[in-house]
Amino acid sequence: MWHQQTLTLRAQPRGFHLITDEVLGQIRELSRVNIGLLHLLLQHTSASLTLNENCDPSVRRDMERHFLSTIPDDARWEHDDEGPDDMPSHVKSSTLGVSLLLPVQNGRVQLGTWQGIWLGEHRIHGGSRKIIATLQGE
Repeated sequence: MWHQQTLTLRAQPRGFHLITDEVLGQIRELSRVNIGLLHLLLQHTSASLTLNENCDPSVRRDMERHFLSTIPDDARWEHDDEGPDDMPSHVKSSTLGVSLLLPVQNGRVQLGTWQGIWLGEHRIHGGSRKIIATLQGE
């Protein structure tokens, strides 16, 4: 069985956001898969997807502080036509990545106890985001 759909995420402010429930809640065929894989592709170049801590929100705040200090808006970026936060957003997106491949068993994504899906919103005003979810399973 193959299933593919486009997910729409609500707009988020700059920062890291736990989106596990928002993503998995939109995948219609997930419960039908006994064994399979779920691929998520974020269709944007100024945001990212990653797996990390799903419990303590201070981890997401610390991650945002780290990236703001390591990849600052006010560096001497050549590409700045879309604002000072655009080029650093591209660097953060490439650093973290825009896709995840997750195992599925008995209709559930097999995340570790403390793992959750994060959206890294790297623009100050990024808007809604789209993810292509491709599910393969039996």
